[in-house]
Amino acid sequence: MLFPKKAKHRKWQTGRKNSTKVGVASRGNNISFGSHGLKAMAGSRLLSNQIEAGRRAAKRYIGKTGRIFIRIFPDRPFTSKPSEVKMGKGKGAPEGYCVPVKPGTILFEVDGVSNEKAIEALRKAGTKMPVKTKIISRERISI
Repeated sequence: MLFPKKAKHRKWQTGRKNSTKVGVASRGNNISFGSHGLKAMAGSRLLSNQIEAGRRAAKRYIGKTGRIFIRIFPDRPFTSKPSEVKMGKGKGAPEGYCVPVKPGTILFEVDGVSNEKAIEALRKAGTKMPVKTKIISRERISI
């Protein structure tokens, strides 16, 4: 699973709870590396194991010929307290890492395979995500 090698702070502040009203992505919203991409249509937090599950599903379908680019990286720690613990007594221990995703962010890109294979691989990866996704393709400009 993905996680940072080093972090400046062990625990971050929680931030806003309603992540669906954060606006749209201004960075990471264009296809840069591949021919097809998986775009998030809503705001959410993706955990590192969800990203890994999507990567595995797409890679298993593509095989050795194609290439998958992961455009997001989980660098935000999240904490949780054990079950059946009373209120108070401080913040919970770090549980894992996540990445906040805004609507319009490109999650995965695929290159080196046919259109049908790329679309099906990204569809399989999209089913693993907790957010609604859309498959987009790069616009080819021919002059």
